[in-house]
Amino acid sequence: MSTTSLPASDRAHRLREALIAAAFTADGLLERLGAPAYAALARSETVPALRATRGDSPLDTLVRLFLLQRPVPAAAADAALPLEECLGDGWVVREGDLVRATVDVRPYGGPEGQDWFIVSDLGCAVGGAGGIGSHEEGVVLGVGGASTTLAGITVRRPVASALDLGTGSGIQALHAAQHATRVTATDVNPRALEFTRLTLALSGAAPADLREGSLFEPVDSETYDLIVSNPPFVISPGARLTYRDGGMGGDDLCRTLVQQAGDRLNEGGYAQFLANWQHVDGEEWQDRVRSWVPAGCDAWIVQREVQDVTQYAELWLRDSGDHRTDPALYTERYEAWLDEFEARSTKAVGFGWITLRKSAAAAGRPSLVAEEWPHAVEQPLGPAVEAHFARQDYLREHDDAALLAAHFTLAEEVVQEQVGLPGAEDPEHVVLRQHRGMRRATKVDAVGAGFAGVCDGSLPAGRILDAIAQLMAEDPVLLRDRTPQAIRLLVEEGFLEPLR
Repeated sequence: MSTTSLPASDRAHRLREALIAAAFTADGLLERLGAPAYAALARSETVPALRATRGDSPLDTLVRLFLLQRPVPAAAADAALPLEECLGDGWVVREGDLVRATVDVRPYGGPEGQDWFIVSDLGCAVGGAGGIGSHEEGVVLGVGGASTTLAGITVRRPVASALDLGTGSGIQALHAAQHATRVTATDVNPRALEFTRLTLALSGAAPADLREGSLFEPVDSETYDLIVSNPPFVISPGARLTYRDGGMGGDDLCRTLVQQAGDRLNEGGYAQFLANWQHVDGEEWQDRVRSWVPAGCDAWIVQREVQDVTQYAELWLRDSGDHRTDPALYTERYEAWLDEFEARSTKAVGFGWITLRKSAAAAGRPSLVAEEWPHAVEQPLGPAVEAHFARQDYLREHDDAALLAAHFTLAEEVVQEQVGLPGAEDPEHVVLRQHRGMRRATKVDAVGAGFAGVCDGSLPAGRILDAIAQLMAEDPVLLRDRTPQAIRLLVEEGFLEPLR
């Protein structure tokens, strides 16, 4: 990590113009490098990209300079950049006849095809099997899988105010700037705030209100329509690395963040976090995380991955490069992780998403859904998140009698699969499967399959069940009595959509 001052952002638009003119963009890189080298670069493997950029075009120069962190001839840099301005503003430095970058500048494609650039510390573009490999406390990372995941699940609707808590290099603030009138970005690391300023300026976005401090301290009692955070959620035996270690015991940082978010949300506002949580002996993880949810909020908690304590410790020891240090020191640090987990009766660690929504209706009957979903999903999931809470509202407002009087349609791209032995007269079971969003699948019985198959909005649910009862020679009263719970589940999971 460089200890020198960071670049000035006043003339970032001039650098931006040069980068775009040279096709130093996400699309331009893919075309120049080819898919294999481009994918390797995302894993922080640089050899294929070096081989692909041996020419002297401005794009080749910029790839070597900013992505591969190789010195380039000053003449080549001058052909690709407004060199004197970049030298004066600190984006690059001259070393004899060579020029080298002072920061990592990485093209990033916005959701609507925008050409954005994420600025971070050199050598800290996230990825690669070896992790970051840095022991620098204040290092600021670029874009990784966690940050793109959070960006994808965030609800994107026009709002007056958004808060990016723990902004890092500013990727969440950059996304929020597209649909929020006012964006506030905070970080305990003052260098991160400067990198966010650079990211926003170089991406042509409006500046954010940047504030230094931990958790919600910098914003005091202000409230927001959207709060997003990819916090330093790693459960570790210390706080060595600001970018990942929260400095609180166990999962207390994530718990505190979630618990305090309720008072900072406006009515109808969303707070969306990535988090780790402990799996403790004698306790269900769902109960643990549900207990974090503040009063007045609905919550959707999705556990995406679970690692036992040895896997978890090894992952983060590799991330910081401890596996390449003195074996005795590695053993000592590994032992410290295991001691920490043993002291807290922790057998595993879960990773996932937590979404809160402030709702007056939650004061009486909050919707607290906690589920495990390790399967593939289709990003962006922001619309699916918003739809989840709309469905929870609907189900909270409609009792069984109201459900039977309601009209439903089958959601788009839901297909039916019949599972059974070849040649069998009837399937063993029927599966409804989504091909969008969460890509859920659920088993249904003959009644459920028949009901879903004819839901086109023309008839109320009760009338459809009466017709099914007649076809199956069942008592319509009994069928009406037992089916609403199945309808409720199909609505909750997004297979059926109510006509309001």
